[in-house]
Amino acid sequence: MTPRGGVRGDTEEGALGTAPSALGEAEGTKRGPGSLSPPWPAFQHPCRPAPPPRVPSMARPPAPGSAIVPDWHESPEGKEFLACVLRRSRRRLFGLLERPVLPPSVAIDTASYKVFVSGKSGVGKTALVAKLAGLEVPTAHHETIGIQTTVVFWPAKLQASDRVVMFRFEFWDCGEAALRKFDHMLPACKENTDAFLFLFSFTDRASFEDLPGQLARVAGETPAVVRMVIGSKFDQYMHTDVPERDLTAFRQAWELPLLRVKSVPGRRLADGRTLDGWAGLADVAHVLNGLAEQLWHQDQVAAGLLPNPQRAPPAEEGGITSGHP
Repeated sequence: MTPRGGVRGDTEEGALGTAPSALGEAEGTKRGPGSLSPPWPAFQHPCRPAPPPRVPSMARPPAPGSAIVPDWHESPEGKEFLACVLRRSRRRLFGLLERPVLPPSVAIDTASYKVFVSGKSGVGKTALVAKLAGLEVPTAHHETIGIQTTVVFWPAKLQASDRVVMFRFEFWDCGEAALRKFDHMLPACKENTDAFLFLFSFTDRASFEDLPGQLARVAGETPAVVRMVIGSKFDQYMHTDVPERDLTAFRQAWELPLLRVKSVPGRRLADGRTLDGWAGLADVAHVLNGLAEQLWHQDQVAAGLLPNPQRAPPAEEGGITSGHP
């Protein structure tokens, strides 16, 4: 097993497993110093307790497309590599010890990362992981029992070296009730994590307003870990409770990547039952490319191969306005 955040050059297939899995391994590599601290007011009232000290901020996120070739997966070369994560136009499911099989003439490095998916109950954490893995999206909400891990492989081409890297994402999903009931759950999910995905639902205003609390509670003490925000149920834009002006204010305040995903079931093959693997990959390519780009950039900064421009502190507390559409 390759340490998370590390790179491996062989492409042999390991022992078989199941996906999604139960509790996975937690080995990994530490990142460099830095963290996104919650925004504190600049003025300190003499009768109020002083806020906690700031920790050094992590590097600014890279500009989209600066580290990863964005549309490479649509090219003939990209489709040749993507074929290894498909079987007869369906997505292959990978266990914790499995990996794609490539032709002997093709040898690429594998970069492995642990990703914790965080958000209020019902925002679509399990549905997001299902879409990323090419699984059926649940039609009804059911609280995730305990911790579930799901492995997703995604090949991408680097802008700087024109080299193809196989990214291995191990997504950790835990139900909110389990996090509250068992004190060891959240530390297990956070241990050696390389990235946090913070979810909110466009149809649930409270989940958006809870983002600053999620950032402070889950990622406040983990320096130099990639943070991304994803808005789910974007297909229900007619019923949105989060206007565009609030998204703009949040991005300006927190300087975090913010992506949008749809929660509708994916397209199917001619039989009407099987999910179309190629169409499913196209639907989630922007998320997987964005995650790969953030993690690769952070690794390059931590290794001293790129400069570390520090993120500016948020301008306003929470970065969220109270307006409604």
